[in-house]
Amino acid sequence: MQQYIEFLTSNPILSLVWIGLVVAIIGSMVKEKTATYKIIGINDATALANREEGVFVDIRSRDEYRKGHIAGSLHALPSQIKEQNIAELEKHKTAPIIVVCKTGQTAQTTANDLSKAGFTNVNVLKDGLIAWNEANLPLVKSKGKK
Repeated sequence: MQQYIEFLTSNPILSLVWIGLVVAIIGSMVKEKTATYKIIGINDATALANREEGVFVDIRSRDEYRKGHIAGSLHALPSQIKEQNIAELEKHKTAPIIVVCKTGQTAQTTANDLSKAGFTNVNVLKDGLIAWNEANLPLVKSKGKK
C-alpha cells in the first residue's frame, strides 16, 4: 500500500489520468446499461429486419444517403427526429427500429430521441455503415438530383 501512495504522490498527473480513465470507463458502462436503446451487431440487425419487420433509419446527410444506403431504409435527419417531425416513422412505432449513421456514434443520441418520442424497440447498429461495408453487405443508391 505504501508503494501506491508513493507512486501517487510522485506522479500526480499520471495518477489523475488513470483516475479519469477509470471514471470514464465506469461512466460508459453505466450509460450503456441504463440506455433506452440496444447496440446491436449486423447479424442481429438483419435478423430484426427480416424476421420482425424491423426498419432501418439512416440519419446521415441527404447526400450521403443518396450515395449509398441499406435497401429499404428510411431517411430522417437527427434534427427532424429531435423536433418529432417524423410522420413517416410513426407507422413503425412498435416495430424494431435500427438507427444507422456512418460510425455508430451519432446514432446513440438519435436513438434516445426516438425512445422519448414513444418508440418501444430502438436499436443502434454498432459501428454503423462502416461495419456494414466491411461485411460486404449491399448498399443501394438513390436516383435523384445531385
